[in-house]
Parts: sequence; C-alpha cells; structure tokens
Amino acid sequence: MCREQFQDVKVETMIKHGDPRDFICQIAEKLHVDMLVMGSHGYGVIKRAFLGSVSNHCAQNVKCPVLIED
Repeated sequence: MCREQFQDVKVETMIKHGDPRDFICQIAEKLHVDMLVMGSHGYGVIKRAFLGSVSNHCAQNVKCPVLIED
C-alpha cells in the first residue's frame, strides 16, 4: 500500500547484531538520512530505566528528525 503511494521514497533495510543504539545513529549520519522512523516497545518506566530506550537514545543523538511510532 505505501509502496504504491510513495514510490519516490527510498527505504533501506539492514540487519546487524549487537547494541543497536550507536549503530543506528552512526548509519543515519553516514547515509545522511532525511528522517529516521522508529518503533517503540512501550516499556514501562522501570524497565526503560534499566535497559534504556533505543528510540529515545537515537532521538537525542542523531541530527535528522526522528519519528517514533508506538
């Protein structure tokens, strides 16, 4: 559905192992992305405090706009 509507939008998928926080920030900068779109697990406050939030980390560390979808 989206592919038909947004044919001029380039989407790239990558699969990597390890801590995603720094990798996502590094690759977003390297590729000069226009916008970073991420999902959120919706962890509770306590779990997020111990595990950290990948989406929050990226939102605070990348230079492009970030859209976080719950």
